Amino acid sequence: MKLIVLGSGTSVPHPSRSSSAYWLGSGGSKVLLDCSVSAVLRMCEEGLDWAGLDSIWISHFHLDHVGGLAPFLAGTRHSREMKKRTKPLTIFGGPGLKELIQTFSDARNYKLFDQPFPLEFVEVEPLESFHLAPGLDAVALSTPHTDESHALHIRDAAGATLVYTADTGFYDVISSFARKVDLLVIEASFPADKPGPKHLELAEAMWIVRKAEPKRAVLTHLYPDWDGVDLAAEAAKFSPPCEIIEARDGLRLEIG
Repeated sequence: MKLIVLGSGTSVPHPSRSSSAYWLGSGGSKVLLDCSVSAVLRMCEEGLDWAGLDSIWISHFHLDHVGGLAPFLAGTRHSREMKKRTKPLTIFGGPGLKELIQTFSDARNYKLFDQPFPLEFVEVEPLESFHLAPGLDAVALSTPHTDESHALHIRDAAGATLVYTADTGFYDVISSFARKVDLLVIEASFPADKPGPKHLELAEAMWIVRKAEPKRAVLTHLYPDWDGVDLAAEAAKFSPPCEIIEARDGLRLEIG
């Protein structure tokens, strides 16, 4: 399993961090975890086979996580790369996902569902296993951010495991959900003094990491408040049980 960080930042414009998106590859399967507006460009910049995507996971409906999905589908309708595609593209997410994209489609009769390939939407139920892509099984966990927000646990055919929390308020159940995974990708939006309960600051993220004991953890969804702060030094103060990695756009990791 391989992970490429396409966007390590937030909705706030930043010169080196684009908004949330992650590319996951395992075997021949290709999955996009969240689809910000910048994700479409970032896939191309990284030389990734965006036309071969098997599925897209949408963690919740804030625009820095889903805002690129409608433009992407508008583009696939007309792209040469998609004209001969026959395999479905499946888009997974919480309740209301298909209705959201339908609203975008209806706004100017964009016909986003009229694709040259089969387009499928699956609205997941928490804690029910599903096939994310060939060779990739997943389970979602409802998290306290928005009504439809979910963390995702992924296991590939070789047994490698990853948990992607996406945006979340503090929720101790995540530590059990991510217990002993090979890679925990967890938001750590603020170094400290977060402005509200719907995100994690460093101390909360590290509490979850310490309880989960993953093999490695990536801290991501970093607001500009982190600029000029040594993330590694700050994380080390919490005596982490594993390697702590600061997410950055273009970071590539082998998992398992």
